[in-house]
Parts: sequence; structure tokens; C-alpha cells
Amino acid sequence: MLTAVTRRHATQYLRHLLSSRIFSTDTSTGISDKSDPVRSDPPPIKIAHTSSAGRGVFATRAITSGDTIHSAKPLVTHPSLSRLHEVCYYCLRRKKKKGEEGVDPNGYYFCSDGCREKSLAFHEVESRGDWSVLNEYCRDRGLKYPLMVKRLACMVMGGAVASDCLDILQPASLHKEMLLEMEDEYKLLRGSFKKASIADESMTFLSKEWYINVLARLRVNAFRIELACGSYEDLLASAVALVGDDAAVGNAVYIVSSFYNHDCDPNAHIVWVDSADAKMKALRHIEEGEELRICYIDASMDVEARQKILLEGFGFHCNCLRCLYGE
Repeated sequence: MLTAVTRRHATQYLRHLLSSRIFSTDTSTGISDKSDPVRSDPPPIKIAHTSSAGRGVFATRAITSGDTIHSAKPLVTHPSLSRLHEVCYYCLRRKKKKGEEGVDPNGYYFCSDGCREKSLAFHEVESRGDWSVLNEYCRDRGLKYPLMVKRLACMVMGGAVASDCLDILQPASLHKEMLLEMEDEYKLLRGSFKKASIADESMTFLSKEWYINVLARLRVNAFRIELACGSYEDLLASAVALVGDDAAVGNAVYIVSSFYNHDCDPNAHIVWVDSADAKMKALRHIEEGEELRICYIDASMDVEARQKILLEGFGFHCNCLRCLYGE
């Protein structure tokens, strides 16, 4: 259980997030952002305790179907290994065409000077190391979260974030086999930093416990980023990727967005238009005080498949109305 001090710290941190640049509480009405008038209304959501699912997100006023509830910038991102040189190394925006300017000496693409500048939070540290072994290890095993931990560690070493910045998020339950695998990953990660001649004092936070705690949170809070198709070429590329089960451009973790609980018949969903900057949209009319819920998985699957994936992937049995009625 959270101590009183930890609860107080978490509350203060959430208040800070609700007024920070990485979280926008402005809402908009309509389908496209270009036609959406932005209203400077009071924050449309609050984070509070639910009766059965820990903390959740609740509407502080009525929200119309199609409204943008809020937008959110990710705290940590990382491209899929198969898209490492095809999307922006910072915001995951697709490269428009081959040979497009913006590629750095390491072969990574940045879509703008702004993304290149923001990437300094981790890239200066990261560029000192050779990550080919870690990349190959993750590629062979289909892993993605160790790459996000690496980036977060670089951000901590660069002074961009605190080492406990994800502690507010709920961790996954880990079994013994997972812990053994994580120990191997940790040794590989720390060894790569050592080979890069990163000073020991810069890695004091990088313990096995820290690695496991971060990874446990990423497992149930990181989002798989699939961008909307902006052109015929994007649509064709997405179709090809789906055949190969590789439609995601990368993964990202957010703070406020991670407090949304699951429902197989959600009233909201998260959308990525052209980058990892997320928009939370209302799928139907939402009453004031109603909990906002998204669907973590493919809602078109049958109830047995949904329950299996939710239990194995997220550690809970779903008790939404669809599941209770066996739909």
C-alpha cells in the first residue's frame, strides 16, 4: 500500500501534470484538428479512486461524442527496431520519403530541428555507446521494453528526468521466469553503459531493482503506437506491415493516459495522427462524473480470447458488461 507521504507526493505530482505542457486539458469539437475550435474550458477530467480498479479517470463535465478530451505528450518513446531508420527518432513521425534530410551521423532521422533539440535529453548519452548487441538481443526475442528502459536511463543520466519518474504508475505482476530474463537484460544494459565509459557516479541509480521496477511499469502502461495513414503510400505500407504483424512505429509511455482503465465497450479511445503525441477522443456522449475507459486490446475478439489476453498481458479478469454477458 502507498504510505501517506507517497500518496501526498503522488497527488502533488498529478496536479503538476494537469497543468504542465506534456498534458493539455483543452478540448475540441469536431472530427479534424484543423476545423476544431479550441475551448479554454476547465479541465474536463480528474483522477480519482474507483470502486474496483484502483485509480481511474473521471469526467468533470459532460463531454460530447467526438470531442478531443485532452492531448498528451509521451514521457519516453522508442521506435520499433524494424522502423529504426524510417521514423523520427524522437516523436516517431514517419519519414516522408527516402533520402529526406534530417539524418544524423548515426543514421537516425529527426523530422525537425525541434525534435533533434529535444532528443538531446537522451541522445548525447546514448550516442556514446554501441547498442548493436542490445538491439540484436531484443530483435531475436521480440522485446521492446528494454529499449525504452535504455532511453529512460539515458534521460536520467542527462538530467532530463528523475530516476523515479515512473513510480507513480502501477507495475505489472512478475513471475520468476520473467525476473530471470530481466536479470539478463539488466546485465546487458549496464554492461553496454560500462563499455561506453559512462562514469559510475552517473549510474548510481541503475541497479537491478531499478531496472525491474521500470520494466514492470512499462509492461502494462506503455502504448503501441500505430499512426493514422496520411497518404496512399502510408496506407500501402501499413497494409504490408499488418501482414507481417509489424504495424507499430514504436512504443511510448504517458503518465495521465496510463490511468485510464479498461472496458471491452469503451467510451473513449486514444489516437495518434502523425506522431507519438496522443489525443484522447470521446466515442460517445459522456456524463459528468462518469469514468472514462479505453480498450487495451482488440475489442472484436470473442470473450474467451479477450479474457485470456487481459489476464496474461495485464494481470486482471475483465468484469465489464460485455464480458459478464459473454458477448
